[in-house]
Amino acid sequence: MSEALDTVRVGVVSISDRASSGVYADQGVPALQDWMGRALRNPVHWEARLIPDEQDQISATLRELVDAVGCHLVLTTGGTGPAPRDVTPEATLAVADKVMPGFGEQMRQISLQFVPTAILSRQVAVIRGQALIINLPGQPKAIAETLEGLKDPLGKPLVHGIFAAVPYCIDLIGGPWIETDEAVCKAFRPKSAPRPAGKA
Repeated sequence: MSEALDTVRVGVVSISDRASSGVYADQGVPALQDWMGRALRNPVHWEARLIPDEQDQISATLRELVDAVGCHLVLTTGGTGPAPRDVTPEATLAVADKVMPGFGEQMRQISLQFVPTAILSRQVAVIRGQALIINLPGQPKAIAETLEGLKDPLGKPLVHGIFAAVPYCIDLIGGPWIETDEAVCKAFRPKSAPRPAGKA
């Protein structure tokens, strides 16, 4: 493609009491950046945050990344289970303009291919302004599986990952045109949604 692609501002937020206090090294932000770095053809401006499981702080971080920093996409990891300190979904819903339930439904479908406890996961996705915010699982392997989906040995999708729908969602809310490396994740757009003139 001869045209330059827009820079995408991506917020990556790891939510963990222990990692944020230095008990162990955070794995969430590196896992998010690794997968996204392989999947996106656009240049990426990263905004990384490591914070504890505090509902008000999570909500404030999401508002900052969208409203002040101007992120087009915010991915969180951690804090989505049923334990008392798992409050990421509540904090995310508190900043939502619209809820996008299909993302959480599909993430659970993917994880159920591996573990029956996937039904305990409470990930949500929401729109705030012109940004998409998605809660992802806490484990690096599960992050990659839910974003990328499951493929057969020939690379044909068996269960679609959620990221296939992300570029078109960002189109619809007024964000930049996002191109993916199809070897990692093929973005799906309807044939009726060609690239707008002048959109890099």
